[in-house]
Amino acid sequence: MDNTTTSAITAALSSLSNTTTTTAEPDIFDSILNKIPLPRWALIAIAVAAGLLLLLFLICIIKCCCCRKKHKKKEKLNLASINGSTTTASLVQPDLEDLESGLEDEKRGQLQYSLEYDFRSHELKVGVKQASDLKVMDSGGTSDPYVIVFLNSDMRKKYETKVYRKTLNPVFNESFIFQIPQAEVAETTLVMQVYDFNRFSKHDIIGEMRLPLGDVDLQHVTEQWHELTAASKVEQEHLGEICFSLRYVPSTSKLTVVILEAKKLKRMDAHGLSDPYVKVQLILNKKKWKKKKTSIKRNTLSPYFNEAFVFEVPFNLIQNVDLVISVWDHDKMTKDEQIGKLFLGCRATSNQLRHWSDMLANPRRPVAQWHSLQPVEDVDKTLGLKTRFKLPLPNS
Repeated sequence: MDNTTTSAITAALSSLSNTTTTTAEPDIFDSILNKIPLPRWALIAIAVAAGLLLLLFLICIIKCCCCRKKHKKKEKLNLASINGSTTTASLVQPDLEDLESGLEDEKRGQLQYSLEYDFRSHELKVGVKQASDLKVMDSGGTSDPYVIVFLNSDMRKKYETKVYRKTLNPVFNESFIFQIPQAEVAETTLVMQVYDFNRFSKHDIIGEMRLPLGDVDLQHVTEQWHELTAASKVEQEHLGEICFSLRYVPSTSKLTVVILEAKKLKRMDAHGLSDPYVKVQLILNKKKWKKKKTSIKRNTLSPYFNEAFVFEVPFNLIQNVDLVISVWDHDKMTKDEQIGKLFLGCRATSNQLRHWSDMLANPRRPVAQWHSLQPVEDVDKTLGLKTRFKLPLPNS
């Protein structure tokens, strides 16, 4: 073997030695895996799970970006199609007033009625004839309608028809008679409300018609159809008005209340009148103190009293006093009923506070004013009376 062959073999062995060293390097990764106290299959499963989570994360990011781009494109298209008179808010959500008006404009049906007024007996005969195309209130596509009839001047006296089952076109043919003086006809409104009867729940109102009698020619018998509308949210009953004067003299500590007259009082008796009288009461520090009352006026809704009451109220207590005026209806056989009331004092509001302030600002001079009566429950709640014992008057 010559030198050339020997050198070639040496070079080949050297190259093989280098190759073996290079291929041995991956054993470092295996040595790291061998140091982890887990089997090989567990490591592979963890790696696959991590890869899937990473892939899902990337997909979510890509999807969100795409949705945002589409949303922006839609907004651009919508804004580009809007003319100058339309607002963006109207495209997103309708106005609440539009929704309410839509409900009110909803068809509720029609009601046929008749009116006949007897000028001699002062009787108003109201006929409930029939209804048509009533609004569906039951799941079966029908309703169980009946009608309630009353006058706004006397809401306690209400009539109602029979209930007609499963129909939207009931025929009632019923009539009712109201006693109403001719002088009050022009200020009275006839109310007819159509209800859907429910045996086990509250009756639902389908619609109503309100007819001011001042707009009706009662010289002739009237018979016509009327569209039903949405029922009024608040039924404000007119209780009447009262006029009285106040005078306070600080030097003598005298508070004088003169009950002058009342008018348009609520009807409390079956014959359409009342037997009114007035109670005048003082309340000190939310406790009942003193009271007096007028004489009873028989069979009238517009009594004239002109009766004066004098109370001794020291000047240092006048700021803590409430003056309560209440109108009552006298009954011989049953308990007297309150028609309405109001109170004046530093805790009062509106016209009542103004009247009280005028009295204090003008000592020794009577100040008279008309006031509208308010519901008894509302006034009592505002007063928030405490125990019912008489408080002795200091230095009296």
